[in-house]
Amino acid sequence: MADEVWAVGEAYEAYVGRWSAPVARRFLRLLDVPAGRRWLDVGCGTGALTTAVLEVAQPVEVVGVDPSEGFLATAKHRVADPRTAFHVGDARSLPLPDDTFDAVVSGLALNFVPDPVRALAECTRVAAPGGVVAAYVWDYAEGMATTRHFWDAATALDPAATTLDEGRRFPICRPEPLRALWHDAGLGSVRVDALEVPTVFADFDDFWRPFLGGQGPAPGYTASLPEDRRRALRDLLRTRLPTDPDGSIRLAARAWAVRGVTSPV
Repeated sequence: MADEVWAVGEAYEAYVGRWSAPVARRFLRLLDVPAGRRWLDVGCGTGALTTAVLEVAQPVEVVGVDPSEGFLATAKHRVADPRTAFHVGDARSLPLPDDTFDAVVSGLALNFVPDPVRALAECTRVAAPGGVVAAYVWDYAEGMATTRHFWDAATALDPAATTLDEGRRFPICRPEPLRALWHDAGLGSVRVDALEVPTVFADFDDFWRPFLGGQGPAPGYTASLPEDRRRALRDLLRTRLPTDPDGSIRLAARAWAVRGVTSPV
């Protein structure tokens, strides 16, 4: 099985990080949290959602927590705003006090937490009474076209790769499981919405190169292949992707966003 690595911020940005900013902004517009609030970004990674909060939500403070020191180094470099602070920490045991944040959010991270029930309990614990608790995850099964094309090609050549396919590994990344998770956590006014953004690649190399970066399940699998099998996967993908006359590849990425509200005092 390929190792799953989330550590090098630059490689992550080239892979899926570049689509994180537009989906983050759409997510925040759905939440419509008033200005001047305190925010927590759980699994903040390289800082895409934190940056969007600063740009869109006019917060008084944003705290980011992530287990990856490499990702946090990238986040600290890209977010030089005095309203922010970043901490190494696990979503299942947040290093923060109870009832602190008006909005607790998580972007494209919840499915990678080994115990999402515990992580959501922690998010609810640190949220203030009447606070918003919300997250979004890629729709790996159907709506994240980049990885869907990749795994369909990979499993056609190597059926054993099925065990690595995020569409199969992460059943939580669907509307009903997300809704049930939020309801079971005791949150009120729960709703789930689709967020879709275009993902346009200049050419096939622009599509393929990020899979060589080693960050995440698909690039990790690619890195594990011997050269001849890697070349076969590349060539099959090239024949399968929808390519415009100018060589560009126009796909789409869909995420599911879920939100709820903690009980007021």
